[in-house]
Amino acid sequence: MIENKVTEKKLVYTVTIPIRWGDMDAMGHVNNTVYFRYMEQARIEWLSMMGCLPDEKGNGPVIVNAYCTFKKPLKYPGQVEVCTYIGAAGRSSFETIQEMRSVGDGYALYAEGGAKVVWVSAETGKSEVLPEAIKQKLSEIKVAKRRPRAVKV
Repeated sequence: MIENKVTEKKLVYTVTIPIRWGDMDAMGHVNNTVYFRYMEQARIEWLSMMGCLPDEKGNGPVIVNAYCTFKKPLKYPGQVEVCTYIGAAGRSSFETIQEMRSVGDGYALYAEGGAKVVWVSAETGKSEVLPEAIKQKLSEIKVAKRRPRAVKV
C-alpha cells in the first residue's frame, strides 16, 4: 500500500466529470479502473493549462506510480468532482494528490489517490531536472484550504 506522506498540499485544479453508464461494471458501480481515468483526465487538463506538456524534444511528464483508495462506490447517474492538489516539487518530480467527491451527495469523499509525476528525457528514458519554467509555476501556487468534508444530515 502506498501511503500519501504529503503534509502540505496546494489545490491547483477542480473539474466536474459526468459519470457515464459505461463507466459501471457488473456490480452496478463505477469500475475501479475508471477512477484512475477520472484522475488522469483532471491531471492532464491541469498539466495542459500549466504548459507542462512534452517539449519539442519529447521530454516531459511521466507517471511513475499511481494509487487510489476507494471509500464509497460511485454510481450512474451522477457527477464526480475531482480536486487536484500538488505537494512540494523535488529535483525532477512532484506529487499529485486527488480527491473524488460525489456532486449529488453533498460533495462527500468517495475516493482519494494520486500519482508521482517525473520529468523524463525522451532520448535516455531517465529522469531529468524539472524545467525552470515549470519549477517557477509550481512555486507560485499558494496553499489552498481543503474543501470541508461533507456531513450527512
